[in-house]
Amino acid sequence: MISYPVSFVGLPIGNREDITRRALEVLGSVDCICCEDTRNTGMLLSHYGIRKPLLSLHEHNESARAPEVAARALAGESFAVVTDAGMPGVSDPGYRLIQELKARGVAFTVLPGPSAVVTALVGSGLPSDAFFFGGFLPVKSGKKGQVLQAALAASHTSIFYESPYRILKTVKAIAELDPAAPICVARELTKVFETYHRGSAAELAAEFTAHPPKGEMVLLIGGSNAPRSVVGG
Repeated sequence: MISYPVSFVGLPIGNREDITRRALEVLGSVDCICCEDTRNTGMLLSHYGIRKPLLSLHEHNESARAPEVAARALAGESFAVVTDAGMPGVSDPGYRLIQELKARGVAFTVLPGPSAVVTALVGSGLPSDAFFFGGFLPVKSGKKGQVLQAALAASHTSIFYESPYRILKTVKAIAELDPAAPICVARELTKVFETYHRGSAAELAAEFTAHPPKGEMVLLIGGSNAPRSVVGG
């Protein structure tokens, strides 16, 4: 089954059943699995009856651990690289390791999997012919304001990750810039309490003020090409 020394494997973003058969085959056949949190990955592997050595690879140790993984791969070991959810290297550890593998000539492949970005985009109802993913929004209000202004002026849909502790303030900031801006907050995707909050910035600001949302969130902002008749719901 293994044809590459290192495989970057996309994992479910919430619902465990969203994992692919190919991903399970690779996870069950490699020598070692690099993961962001060994506890989270361990629970997923246990659910599918997979037992493999786990090696932590997260944002705080990736630069130091990447040479070790590359060297072991060159020596003949096979690795799967995963994060807690979604695709390694996209707002998650993995990019630095990829640079190390490229520098040392270690072959690697990527197994596609669930994506919070694409899932939220389709579910939002906002234009999907062109979009921009900006990762996590800046924490500082000044920088965040600049990013939000650019998103509102863009001719495409913009997608960001945002903390549940900052989402109300962020939505209010959008409403101050353009109350009628069509936006969506996709919450707890693929999980039991999955919810799409769709409407104008002003509508969602009022909704979240009355009922502060919880959980993992994706914020989508319709650009200048988005219809202004988006109905909340």
